[in-house]
Amino acid sequence: MDSERLRIWIAFFIVCTVWGSTWLAIKIGLETVPPFLAAGIRFVIASSVLGVIVKARGIPLPRDADAVKVYLTLGILSFSLPFGLVYWGQQYIPSGLSSILFAAYPGWVALFSHVALPTERMDAFKASGVVLGALGLVVIFSRDVHWSGTEGLLGMGAVMISTVLQAVSLVIIKKYGQPVSPFAMNLAGMTLGAAMLLIGSLIFEDPASAVFTPPAVASILYLALVGSILTFGSYFWLLKRVEAVYLSLTSFVNPIIAVLLGAVVLGESLAPTVLLGAALVLLGILTANGRFFYKKARHAP
Repeated sequence: MDSERLRIWIAFFIVCTVWGSTWLAIKIGLETVPPFLAAGIRFVIASSVLGVIVKARGIPLPRDADAVKVYLTLGILSFSLPFGLVYWGQQYIPSGLSSILFAAYPGWVALFSHVALPTERMDAFKASGVVLGALGLVVIFSRDVHWSGTEGLLGMGAVMISTVLQAVSLVIIKKYGQPVSPFAMNLAGMTLGAAMLLIGSLIFEDPASAVFTPPAVASILYLALVGSILTFGSYFWLLKRVEAVYLSLTSFVNPIIAVLLGAVVLGESLAPTVLLGAALVLLGILTANGRFFYKKARHAP
């Protein structure tokens, strides 16, 4: 395995494992800190650290039209509106249901990529892989598919809207963000996202109601330093090297990691449906990559 392919696999591992743990961290923070405020502080910390890294390494911040388009896309469609919606929605629905709803994300990415990225057209392998992966998550979290009242429906709608916004953002960044460093794009996007979320907190929340308990502080720091800087850096580094649809499939793996962490850290039991669902997710990912395996088989000696 060449070094570039090894780095790609390592980055995939980071994205899947770390983001699989963020659902739990978000839930912990939301126990005592309002959602927009928690997300805003997360990105203030992350963008501050990124600013130091960018300055120390002399990483340029392009200001051409395409770069500005990437910054605005990240700030609005990746870091402010979607995270505000996810944080808000998770107050009213189980994290397992959130994971199932977020399984729509690869489907939206596949659709928008087909329309906007001529080199990343939809094919039968990708479509089948997305369907199998989504089915796997439904099997895993079938026991958790419940909600109560209007707030539950609104929470579900918030998560669903966030998947569409994130998918549009990913495709735009894939199309226009190639020349921009992942550090630079994350710095600009998170700074704008933090500002929008904190303004939203001032308008819609009572920031004075926040109680920064040790678990809440640990949650915010973990989400800022590991869940944002490390993972988003890896994510957008990968986006320059793999097709958008393949990268979006990490959203199928994240909930599995979350379930396994729940079993290991919290002592939660693993139902047989988890193993069946995980197998379907793995099959879906392999199927989505079927064209690659097909080409390899045709050219095998």
